[in-house]
Order: sequence, then C-alpha cells, then structure tokens
Amino acid sequence: MYYLSAVTRKFILGFTVFIVFWIIFDYMKAFPNYEYNSVSIDQLYQLEKKLFGFQFNGVLITPNEYWLLNYSNALDIVSGFFYLSWIPVPLTFAGILFFYNKREFFYFSLTFLLVNLLGFIVYYIYPAAPPWYIQQYGVDFIPTTKGNTAGLSRFDAFFGVEIFKGLYEKSSNVFAAMPSLHSAYPLIVLYYGIRNKLGWVNLVLAAITFGIWFAAVYSSHHYVLDVLAGITCALFGIWLFQRVLHSKGWVHNAIEKAVKALS
Repeated sequence: MYYLSAVTRKFILGFTVFIVFWIIFDYMKAFPNYEYNSVSIDQLYQLEKKLFGFQFNGVLITPNEYWLLNYSNALDIVSGFFYLSWIPVPLTFAGILFFYNKREFFYFSLTFLLVNLLGFIVYYIYPAAPPWYIQQYGVDFIPTTKGNTAGLSRFDAFFGVEIFKGLYEKSSNVFAAMPSLHSAYPLIVLYYGIRNKLGWVNLVLAAITFGIWFAAVYSSHHYVLDVLAGITCALFGIWLFQRVLHSKGWVHNAIEKAVKALS
C-alpha cells in the first residue's frame, strides 16, 4: 500500500497507529503477564458471584453460568456476529474518518491506542482468568492453557466453520480477561460517532456496543466485572486523551502537522 499510490501511501501512514497497537498486542506473547503477577481465578469468580450472582434452581450462579445452561441457536448466532465486529467496526470507522475528517481520524485512532495501552497495563497488574477457564479447569493455575472459543464454539458449529477457533488459537494472552477491551472498542467508536453527529448511524453503533457487551458475558469470555472494567477503561482513556490534547500544545501541534501531511 505504501508504494501503490499516493493515496494508499497516506492511508497506510495514517493507519500506523493501528499497526503499532497490533504489534504491541501480539508481542505480549513474548512476555506473559502471569510471569509478573499471580493470576486471579477463584478471587474474581467469587467477586462476580457476590456482586452479580443470583439464585437459579436453588443454586447461586453467575450470569455466565446461567447462559451456559440456557443458550439458544438464535442467541449463539446473534452474539457471534456481534463479537466478530469488535475489530472490523473500529477499523471501518477509522477508514471513513480518514477520508472525510483526518483530524477526527487522528483523535479517534490515538484515543484507541491510549485505551489499549491502559488496558495492557491492567493486564500485567492484575492477570485474570476468563469465565470459561474456571468452567473447564477449575481454580488451578495452568500456564500452558491455550486460547479457547468457549461459547463461541456453538457459532462455529452451527455454520460449520472455524472462524473463532482460528482466532482464539492465536490468542496473545489467555489470562487477560480484565478489563474487556472488546467492550471498550465499540464505546470509543460510539463516542466519536456522537461527537461527529452521525445521526441514525449512532443508533446502529449503540446496538453493536450493547450487543458486544452481552456477547462477552453470554459466550463466557468475560464476567460482568470485566465488561464494566472495559467500559471504565474506555471512558478514562477518552477523558485522558481530551485532557492531554487541550493541555499539551505539542500534542495538538503534532496532530495538526500530521493532518496537513496526509491531506
């Protein structure tokens, strides 16, 4: 893309922000977070049960455990499609902004990168196992555990594909459930959609946001606590970027230079 044309060269240079994100994300495989802090398995599970658990058939269970017992083909399909959108939606949104409003493109992409960096920091401070881990392995820590499709395997099975299997086999870190960055991404998109007054498009973005939040819990990839932590991470990252942008002149100037260079 860099050598194809002037337009594609500018496009790939602008998307360097996302390339940096992907390199950092993938490179976490080289430095597993469980080597730096102990992994929360039972502690997080018990806290989830205490705060969001409820009685079902005389037993106190978490929302994940409820959906594990009460799944349906319709919810499997809907949640699967929502969960597949966690990267295509932000990247498509960024691509549209790049061609129509480069300043907002840089605001969005840098906010996206900042939120991820905040999330990655929490991954290393508080390594946490996802719900499917305790469902399959109990509370014992097994560092060699591979990524797992969990409830999303039913989506693959229904359509006779291996989409999620292929994705989660390449998981950068199994013990990175807290915060749920899957839950943070659509909220960043929604914020910038509202900021740019996209009208009915924001209704679609809101539906995707809530859909991903539900799918994260329904599929046993995240606890409700993970989702709330992801939402908090997104809101804090948005606030922090806006604060830095308006208080540090060099940040604003650097973005303005980038906008001019890629226009």
